[in-house]
Amino acid sequence: MPSNVQMRSVGDFKYYVGISSLTQVASRDDRVCVLNILGGESSDVTPVSHTYSGGNVVCGTAPGKGGSVLETPMGNIPVYNNVREALAAGHRFNCGVVYLPPSAARDGVAELIRVNPDLRKIFIITEKIAVHDAREIRAMGQQNGIDIFGANGLGVADSWNQVRIGGALGGDKPGDSLKPGSIAIFSNSGGFSTTIAQYLRMAGWGTTTVISSGKDVYIHYAAPEFAFALANDARSKAAVLYCEPGGYYEYDAQFTKPVVACVVGRWKSKLTRAVGHAGAMAGGNDDAQAKERWFMEKFGVDDIFTPENPVFSAKGAVVTNIAHIPAALTAVMRANATMPDFAPEGSLALKPWFGSDEGLDLPKELRIPVVEAIAPYGEQIAILNTQIGGVVPRQSMKDASGASQMDAKTQVTSLHGTSMLTAATLPLESNVTLALVHDAGGENDRKLIAPTIAAYVNLHGRPELAAAQASREAGNAPNAVLAAAAAIVGPKRQQAAREALRFMIERFHAAGLGNEFGASLSDSFDIAAVDASGQPDLTGEQPDPQAERLLAGVKARGARSVFLRWLASLPGHPTEAAVLAAISATLAWGPLSRKRISRATAESFPWWLQLFGTLIGASADAGKHEAGRFCGIDDAKLLGELSLGETAFAALLGQVPNEGDLFAFQTLVGLLLTNGPGSISAQGAKGAVSSDGPEQPDRVQLNKALMGFLTHTGYAHGGNGYEGIAYLCEQFKGSGLKNPAATDHGIDLKALAARAVEQYASYKAQKKTAGSLDIAKLPGVNHPVFKDKPVNHDPREVFIAKLFEARGETNVFHQFYRALVQQLFDAGVSRNVYCVNVDAVIAALLLKMLWQPLNAGRIGERELETAAFTIFLYPRMLGCAAEADDHLNRGRNMDTRTPASQCRFVA
Repeated sequence: MPSNVQMRSVGDFKYYVGISSLTQVASRDDRVCVLNILGGESSDVTPVSHTYSGGNVVCGTAPGKGGSVLETPMGNIPVYNNVREALAAGHRFNCGVVYLPPSAARDGVAELIRVNPDLRKIFIITEKIAVHDAREIRAMGQQNGIDIFGANGLGVADSWNQVRIGGALGGDKPGDSLKPGSIAIFSNSGGFSTTIAQYLRMAGWGTTTVISSGKDVYIHYAAPEFAFALANDARSKAAVLYCEPGGYYEYDAQFTKPVVACVVGRWKSKLTRAVGHAGAMAGGNDDAQAKERWFMEKFGVDDIFTPENPVFSAKGAVVTNIAHIPAALTAVMRANATMPDFAPEGSLALKPWFGSDEGLDLPKELRIPVVEAIAPYGEQIAILNTQIGGVVPRQSMKDASGASQMDAKTQVTSLHGTSMLTAATLPLESNVTLALVHDAGGENDRKLIAPTIAAYVNLHGRPELAAAQASREAGNAPNAVLAAAAAIVGPKRQQAAREALRFMIERFHAAGLGNEFGASLSDSFDIAAVDASGQPDLTGEQPDPQAERLLAGVKARGARSVFLRWLASLPGHPTEAAVLAAISATLAWGPLSRKRISRATAESFPWWLQLFGTLIGASADAGKHEAGRFCGIDDAKLLGELSLGETAFAALLGQVPNEGDLFAFQTLVGLLLTNGPGSISAQGAKGAVSSDGPEQPDRVQLNKALMGFLTHTGYAHGGNGYEGIAYLCEQFKGSGLKNPAATDHGIDLKALAARAVEQYASYKAQKKTAGSLDIAKLPGVNHPVFKDKPVNHDPREVFIAKLFEARGETNVFHQFYRALVQQLFDAGVSRNVYCVNVDAVIAALLLKMLWQPLNAGRIGERELETAAFTIFLYPRMLGCAAEADDHLNRGRNMDTRTPASQCRFVA
């Protein structure tokens, strides 16, 4: 111990305390040495502290970097290898600041004390110091008459003296927060020390001394020492304490001046291990609620202070929200006949620089006005507000997606946050909007989508149909047929529509069309405010037949659009491209304005809508396409009456569905939208975008993205739905089943299932006897995710079963599958506990629709297989469009390739 240290403590403490008043915590006479001064945190914070304090840091240490300097606005601070070298160079200091790692903090403190007899205060910024080391640090301070602050704190500051020692209290501009006043602050949280000072300043209260005590297990300078120093500080009329669970320091503190205590962390009482700041855990008597009681007893109050329930006394108040501190302090000080230090400098009301109601009609109290931001942020925000649409950062999107994700436990996939189970309850139009605008949209969206896509279904006389039919007649599967048609719908096909859409987006944005819900439908918007000069041939001298048909369909459905209203006000006749652009703008405007989608996404709408219609149309044989008619349906009815689900059903099966078949069809569509970015079909779409180069989005060919999806489907992925149908057909052959929807179908399903199980067991036995391991699995029942459980259910199958049960509908094929898995279990055919998986549900639903035409001979095995494959392609087309668009916005060029180091050669 240095010989000149006198171990005489102030006050009645039973241990050493050298500071008798808060004025001594941080003064202009203090000189500082910083250990690890060149570390990441210290090198940022120390120059600010040094400058704010008038140059109080005399030196620093950094082993191995002696001779270096830390540059500051007040001049360079010399750096030495150790404290002894700094003293040898003539530097004198009474304060040490420790920024060392936890394992080195103890030795750093020991070095400061051992070699510097002038040392009086140490401020430890380091967190998570071992308890053993903390004990030794405490002992060294006590033995040598040193006041220690911390650990895990941000140091101290004095607003009157304009001094900061240690960490970042007050941030980069301490003077903005630390305005001289009459309130002392003692806080377990460093960050909230500054926040509280700022809150007090807004209410007219300045500060004297601010102490960030830290919250490691040992708080070396704690609440009792603070209370004593507060009592002896004439500047400080009151104090604010911010307390977290853990420790009995506050219980022992004796306050003689008013105090507002903010106690937080009730949730920590449920923990069984420490998190964050060291705190009380389950079973202790020093949790947040205990500390609330301690302070309420000290202040003579019986409840927490809130603005609605202002409970306080002249001694103080207890709050649990830092935002309530200023009001509580003002109330307590008023009870002591004391007014604020200066006029309030603001309010704690929310003053957002940004705001969006996301189209919600909020009550007045929740519609918080946006205020102009302070410089230089205001100018930056103004520029940002001119941006149309959202922007997301680019990254490698190999095996990743911002559009879809699968729950590994339930195997249920979601698209833009909407579960496929929910999607299964939506009409087809809503699943189109889900893929394009990231939500299911509303009634007006459906009224626009149905006629727009239907306008491109009838391909009579078009090269798309010729290409598709040539592919079909060459014996190709449905995916190759649709790919042939998609190849024709290249960038030039809707280039005019996309240019018109860009024009409309820019001009309507400039005219002030807002982002409130239904803005694009608004009848009150002044279309005369839209500058139409320089418009890219939106109208012509002669009527455009396709535009006229589309407009008639939109009108027949009662759809509304401010863009179409504006287009109709222009001289001449709207072109097809202009009408397609106006409808696309209507669909995109809300999500685009709210930055839920990017501008690149919005400007792709005309291409996607034309592609969707073309592929649905191309799935029907050329004989179904006639001038003015598709599958026997007049174009006027197609565009003006039928839902998109009815149109797609007609393309698939050549007839308009009844209500039950339409429900089943749209249920299938929702279930099959996506299976996540790892599915082969999604990989095909993503790879096509990646190879085009999404970093130059204008070069990405969306039709090629759908061709990528189509070439990555096949008889094993997409066409495999037919396996379940073929299996069901085999089992029900000769059963006499007439109507699979009839409750009195007359089929003994248990006996039918038992026969099927017996056949399968015999087949497996024969294979094993022959030594073959190539044993075919039963389609629709063996799913590895759901095995090894006593009761086994695919949650998707359960959802669909309940959905149809609620409608009072029967499906004998679905019932058979349930009987089959029970029989498989009862017969012990396998160690696996089988379940009916979603593939079986799809097969059962589709066969239910096709059973009667199949039995009547109107369709054969080939048509059945084609229908099973095509019904997969319709929804997956939408899901893969969403993946392609996501990759277009987020991905990098060629990011789906596999590095050579991960590839294998197999001999």
